[in-house]
Amino acid sequence: MILNTIMPLSEYIINDIKPFNVKDNIKEVQLLFNQLTYSHIPVIKDNIYVGCISDTDAHCFESSKPISDFLYTLEGFYVRESTLWLDVLEAFAKKDSNIMPILDDQNNYLGYYELNDIISLFNQTPFFAEPGGLLIIEKGYNDYSFSEISQIVESNNGKLLGAFISKIENDVVQITVKIGNTGLNDIIQTFRRYSYHIVSGHEEDAFIKNLKERSDYLNRYLNL
Repeated sequence: MILNTIMPLSEYIINDIKPFNVKDNIKEVQLLFNQLTYSHIPVIKDNIYVGCISDTDAHCFESSKPISDFLYTLEGFYVRESTLWLDVLEAFAKKDSNIMPILDDQNNYLGYYELNDIISLFNQTPFFAEPGGLLIIEKGYNDYSFSEISQIVESNNGKLLGAFISKIENDVVQITVKIGNTGLNDIIQTFRRYSYHIVSGHEEDAFIKNLKERSDYLNRYLNL
């Protein structure tokens, strides 16, 4: 199961900063970076996007030279106008940038997204916005099933608000689950019966575990 990815992005396209032309001098790039907090700025040639110049690179180049002398350093990442927001967020993560150029199907430059705007969309999803409890569960890569996870939650009168794979290591998968409706102990116990390991659970579960430990200690004390 994945989060809802159908969200309009056209209203988040920004054109506050015009892309540089390959004929522009590096000095202009350096001056603009000094005024901004952007990690990259797009570069075009005849309105066709050719890549992004990074803040780090720009300050290493001779200011009197044109960008065209350093085309080999441009980073060619971008997303399409039709790219879904979750894929846009993934592109940001892969490229370690806080802006993302947007192209149409003819590779014309349309503008860019800011990372903070895309993250704000993520925060508006029910996964974050709706009240509920978070569980991190763990199982073998070939053994887990999102349909099974959903069935476990719903069979205990819970509402599954979202789930995603948060870690894969040594053929073991960790899945972060957001569940609506309070009282997750029955759900936690059912996950355990289905051989899911609870990596991080609800505080009620921790309370019951602590209570059991105290009860076992009391029984041992009374049997002395």
